[in-house]
Amino acid sequence: MNNRNRGKNTGDDTLFGSEKQISKLKLAVEDMRYLLTREYPEKATSDLVGNRYRLKTRQLQALRGASASDSQLSNRESKHVETLDLKGQTVYLDGFNVLILLESLLSEAYIFEGLDGCFRDLSGVHGTYKRVNQTVRAVELTAAFYKKNQIQKLVWIFDKPVSNSGRIKQIILEFAEQHQLNWEADLQFSPDKFLAESSEIIISSDAWILDHCKKWFNLIGYLIHEENLSVNLIKTK
Repeated sequence: MNNRNRGKNTGDDTLFGSEKQISKLKLAVEDMRYLLTREYPEKATSDLVGNRYRLKTRQLQALRGASASDSQLSNRESKHVETLDLKGQTVYLDGFNVLILLESLLSEAYIFEGLDGCFRDLSGVHGTYKRVNQTVRAVELTAAFYKKNQIQKLVWIFDKPVSNSGRIKQIILEFAEQHQLNWEADLQFSPDKFLAESSEIIISSDAWILDHCKKWFNLIGYLIHEENLSVNLIKTK
């Protein structure tokens, strides 16, 4: 096993580790919601609010991830399914989105709960995926969720253009075979579009996917509660 983690960046404690900074972020999210609800463009809105509160780059990233308009929030809430709806279903999982978020959470990075109740981090793939110390634990947590809720089939969808996507697909399939799980893993050139157009239940915290998919489930919120996970959590409302 390697010694890589997906934890905090240097400086994150300064940006997010005090009540003063968290209060500033909450005010910024409130302002951005107001403007988005009145159909201001997202980029212009985040720039305006970021300048107003003098936010740094990673604070801006957290702001954009946490914010949404009233219509977006209503739309997402109307499509969210509960655990009782999962039994016997085929569920599609946004592979890198979920995996990296869980790895970050398990690495004690800051995790942000947005206005929509979804959880997001500040990590990204950046063209290549690198397995970390928490990868196997993240897959194990997903397996526990799958079995406990009697899901018929879980399909992991990964970005084909991302380097090492084929390798993580193989890791997922080998894990499923070892533990006798009805899992599949697929590589897609446009995974967001693929997931948004699927008629199955989707697991993702990607805002665009949540806005366009038919139905979705909040896996990270479920795992935090059910598995009593220790989370370096920042609530933005």
